Amino acid sequence: MMGVALTGLTVLAMGTLSCSSKSGETVETEEAAAEVATEQDGDAVDTDAEAAAEVAENGTEVAEAEAASQTAETDAAAQQAEAEKAAPKEKKSAEKKDSYSTTASGLKYKVLKKGDGKGKSPKATDVVMVHYEGRLLDGTVFDSSYQRQQPTQFPLNRVIAGWTEGLQLMQEGDTYEFLIPSKLAYGERGGGPIPPNSDLIFKVELIKVGQ
Repeated sequence: MMGVALTGLTVLAMGTLSCSSKSGETVETEEAAAEVATEQDGDAVDTDAEAAAEVAENGTEVAEAEAASQTAETDAAAQQAEAEKAAPKEKKSAEKKDSYSTTASGLKYKVLKKGDGKGKSPKATDVVMVHYEGRLLDGTVFDSSYQRQQPTQFPLNRVIAGWTEGLQLMQEGDTYEFLIPSKLAYGERGGGPIPPNSDLIFKVELIKVGQ
């Protein structure tokens, strides 16, 4: 009887041990699964964090790019405004530089260079010494003492009316440009290379008044 009992106990004990062993394996398996799940969750969290950081970084770069673009647009607008503000002044200055004064007779003139202000102004009866260049409105040069490298001397009342009037506005050392209408030049007859009814442009440098 005791042998049976011992045998029964042994069987029972082995069964218990077997059950305990199975229970231990189950626990270990569950713990391993939990660790894997935890690691996966951790990896997922890391991935989400990295993605969030990348989105934030990209967002910062986009914001910086937009700010730089807005700054560039503002600078460009400011430069354009300054240019538009300066344009009327430059235009006015250019117009003033290129514009002529006009006498009662219709003679137009402008000062290219002023002398020292101490030179004499000629009268219509004076002899003058000048350097000059005459050209048509299309720019064709028809006469030039500069090209001959020799100034010209003549009585002021022996030349075309535009010269007689214009040179009396000058002083020695001055250089003027005259736009002489046809009626104060060669009129309908013209002359040599000058066609009839031609307005003429003369650059004149008054060197000396008197012989």
